[in-house]
Amino acid sequence: MAEPNPAVNLFTLHSRSWRDNRYVYPVISRRSHGLSIGVNLNPDKVCNFDCIYCCVDRTVPPAVRHVDMNLLARELEHMLELACSGQIWSIPPLDQTEPTLRRINDVAFSGDGEPTSFRQFPQGCELVASLLQKVARPDIKIILITNATLLHLPRVRRALELLDRHNGEIWAKLDAGTEQYYRLVERTRIPFRRVLDNILAAGRARPIVIQSLFMNIRGQPPDQAEIRAYVDRLRELRDAGCQIKLVQVYTVARRTAEAYVSPLEPSRLRAIADQVAAIGLPVESYEGAAEGSPTLSQ
Repeated sequence: MAEPNPAVNLFTLHSRSWRDNRYVYPVISRRSHGLSIGVNLNPDKVCNFDCIYCCVDRTVPPAVRHVDMNLLARELEHMLELACSGQIWSIPPLDQTEPTLRRINDVAFSGDGEPTSFRQFPQGCELVASLLQKVARPDIKIILITNATLLHLPRVRRALELLDRHNGEIWAKLDAGTEQYYRLVERTRIPFRRVLDNILAAGRARPIVIQSLFMNIRGQPPDQAEIRAYVDRLRELRDAGCQIKLVQVYTVARRTAEAYVSPLEPSRLRAIADQVAAIGLPVESYEGAAEGSPTLSQ
């Protein structure tokens, strides 16, 4: 096995391009504590959010604009074969992965846009579930990383019900406590209330994970009033019946869409996590590119 190279930070390598693949790529994920196999249903880079911290470079035209489901199936099947056999750990730069992270956690719908906006999202869920059955790995999760804006659509609700039957998990974005800060960060016309309502409805139906990214904007962290409002939104969701199995509080680890965005200091992240823990929710905090390991708070 190759000696680990301390200069390689695998947590910063989230490229959607891997070899000749169009749609499927491997990631060593801080939040998955191991290998996450990404499925990009939005190679056209179209998204209904325009987050200031997004790592997708939309100044470069997309190389692929459509999803070939047959090709996606072949790519995912091959990636699962590499991962399940262990061969993937001999391929650079994944050969630099530390032993504790050499595990397959999930197949994740996470790419260059909002996965649920893809018209064939339900078929994508069926495809992933069938391939995991084929390789006899029902323990591997199917994760939907989503901004929660479209979870109310009937076709998306049907897909979520399928995921419920196949070890699925929703990671829903909640980056703000107020409408003003939400619009500053996400730069969308979609009302903040829709996000909150969709998270509540999804979380009433099954336990979900909340993912919350905080950052410095032009050198300034979110103020205490915003963080208090954010924690209030979490409390309101829980008290209304949303089953929150974990809150992930993290910051940027890669190049962002806007140069004025920078990672939040570890002490500030921990302070946010402590406020979440204080209302009785399980929480993990993840520092920026310099640190890969999570800090746990219960």
